[in-house]
Amino acid sequence: MGDLPVVTWTIGSDIPPDIDGNTGKVLRIEPNGFLTFLSVPLNYTNNYTVEIIKSGVGTASTHFSLKVFEIIQDVNVSTQPAFAIEGTDRFTLQYSMHGVVEQQMWFFNDREINTNSHYSVEQRSLVILRPNRNDTGRYTVSLTNPFSNVTTHIDVTVLYGPDEPMLEVSPAKTFYISNDSLSLSCQADGFPRPTAEWVFGGQTLSDSHQGFLNLTDVRTGQGGLYTCMLLNEKTEAKRQKSMILNIYEKPTGYPVCSVQSVNNVDLQFHCRWSGGTPQARLSFPALSDTSSGEGNFSLTVAASDNLNGTTVTCTADHQVEQSNCHITTSRPMGFLPNVRTTVDSEGKIVVSIHCVSEASPKAVVSWSKGSEVVINGTTNQISDNTTQLMMRDYNVSVFLLKSYTCTCHNPLGSQRREIQLRGPSISDFGSFSNQNGTVVTLTWEVPPTSVITGFDIQMKGQDLLSRNHNGTRTEGSSSRYRTIQSKPGTARSADIFVLDPKSTYWFRVIPRALMTEGEPSDIRRIGPGEGLSGPAIAGIAAGIPCSLLFLLLLCGLIYLCYTKNKSRQTRYPMSRAVEKVVTTQPDVTPHNLLTGGLKLPPDYNRLQQTPSERSVSLPTFVPPLPVRVATTV
Repeated sequence: MGDLPVVTWTIGSDIPPDIDGNTGKVLRIEPNGFLTFLSVPLNYTNNYTVEIIKSGVGTASTHFSLKVFEIIQDVNVSTQPAFAIEGTDRFTLQYSMHGVVEQQMWFFNDREINTNSHYSVEQRSLVILRPNRNDTGRYTVSLTNPFSNVTTHIDVTVLYGPDEPMLEVSPAKTFYISNDSLSLSCQADGFPRPTAEWVFGGQTLSDSHQGFLNLTDVRTGQGGLYTCMLLNEKTEAKRQKSMILNIYEKPTGYPVCSVQSVNNVDLQFHCRWSGGTPQARLSFPALSDTSSGEGNFSLTVAASDNLNGTTVTCTADHQVEQSNCHITTSRPMGFLPNVRTTVDSEGKIVVSIHCVSEASPKAVVSWSKGSEVVINGTTNQISDNTTQLMMRDYNVSVFLLKSYTCTCHNPLGSQRREIQLRGPSISDFGSFSNQNGTVVTLTWEVPPTSVITGFDIQMKGQDLLSRNHNGTRTEGSSSRYRTIQSKPGTARSADIFVLDPKSTYWFRVIPRALMTEGEPSDIRRIGPGEGLSGPAIAGIAAGIPCSLLFLLLLCGLIYLCYTKNKSRQTRYPMSRAVEKVVTTQPDVTPHNLLTGGLKLPPDYNRLQQTPSERSVSLPTFVPPLPVRVATTV
């Protein structure tokens, strides 16, 4: 036991052996010189040396080992630390027991473990270097000595995770549209299973469950960055991963194109497609292949002749839908000015002239009166869009002094029109009656540049019947025209009732500009047996004497010619019957030539004679058919 002698004795001597007091109870020298160990405790396991010394001979020695064993019992295996965590430096399995172990062996899932780069078998322990999830399993230790054999095991679970999260969206799309429904999932491997929750806009979404988040009827405001937060509750290890959810919304309506003038020199094209998430990308490829904008885009280019009548397309690109719009540029087209007359609250005549020419961009209108440029003032007012000129005055003649000129122009060209205003006048006048002849409708038109504030409807003839149809008449004179209705300047017709179907009426319309009257319209005669008009009768009366004079001259000429020819012929005897025919021939032939098959008009003087005064019977006379003179409107 080391270098210190524990017992010394002399063989064959009666002197008792010298035994160390600490080992006196264990060592005993037999008479034959043997060394006996009694009730050997565990600490006597050691290497021992026996030396024999004989004087004059020398020293001899030998060695032996003594191993003291105890029955192995109460074996217990534990770990340090309590949990094996993936990625840590080391994890130790160690055992405790009662007894003496001569040999220990470690096993992992029944495979023997030897010391290597991953395992280190040490005294009473097994060390796992940088454990991982594959080290999860059953570990067994086998302890043996010559007197006992004990095997025990322990199950080790290596905690790990969360691993890299796997994020999925169902249904899988690059983007989603408002009102779509979708679900997000977040899964990651780990032990124990990691808990997952979704975070959006800095707020944890409470409606997520086990890594699943359902979104229904999504809105654009729900698009953005979604983060999945994972936690291993045992190891308190955390991990997160984010994804961008794109939720788009189509812009409202469709793209709208327009063009406007810039200083009447350049053209500025506009393309607008409002709303949408994100905003649509807009461009005019035909004008520029490098310029574009979002939502509301403008592009200014110099005006040129080749843009007149050209259709320019705006291309609108959006993730949900692609669309386009078109705008055609053109110089001002030919136009007709429009004149309107009203009366303002002060009683002034207000003449409005509208000049609108179809053009793209919209034409700007400049005004002039004679050679002077018209500017805004008290008398003349130009509308904000320059298409209307308003003039005010009490006297209509003020408007008729000079002509007005409006010029419509844009960067592509111009059109010019001159307006000469006219006094109140009527261009066309007509009438028609109902089937019973009790109502007549008068219609009229006015020249487009005439200044008119109202119309007087005038009538001549029998008084109108009262509206209650009881046969009574309204008061009035039948021999002169009187005003029965007044119409505003915008009126173009008037209904007159109640007329007596058996009476005759004459109607006319007088245009007015306040107190200034224009020329009356034509006269329309309404009533039964309208016959010939006054001028027609006067024409016939003047034509009858002329016709008679012409006939007398023609008969005289024929008679002279006949008499001259007869005087040159030899006269032969003839019967009385023939002579009678010859003598009556001049009366017949001129008559046929004169009338041409028509009957002569009556002799009105002879018609006035009494039967006793007539020397001969009246000739048969058929008056001509009545002729109605009418003007077609």
